[in-house]
Amino acid sequence: MAAKSITYVSSSQFLNLKPRPNIAVIDVRDDERSYDGHIAGSLHFASDTFREKLPKLVEAVKGKDTLVFHCALSQVRGPKCARKFVDYLSELNEDVGIKNVMVLERGYNGWEASGRPVCRCTDIPCKGGCA
Repeated sequence: MAAKSITYVSSSQFLNLKPRPNIAVIDVRDDERSYDGHIAGSLHFASDTFREKLPKLVEAVKGKDTLVFHCALSQVRGPKCARKFVDYLSELNEDVGIKNVMVLERGYNGWEASGRPVCRCTDIPCKGGCA
């Protein structure tokens, strides 16, 4: 059964979840990711092209059961893309294994402002070793 609802997760709660290998972080910021940095290991699916890349995102998160979406503040783009993803999953006639869809409270800006680790690598995708 696919995730039907979206929950919010604080950065402290997220840090407790992050070491689990079945979690994927989805950064939906647009151009600002390239100069602001990102959460180590996050996947970049920009909000301006998000809808057309949904099949690619499903493929990229195979084997994951929890997705954590965020944008700069997680007030508009992050929650909107999380909702598009949940709606897309409900249209599919297959179980892709996603059980939890979350949005990171206060987004990337809140993450960075609270002193959480930030990666500034230019690897695509980020391999996560820069935290």
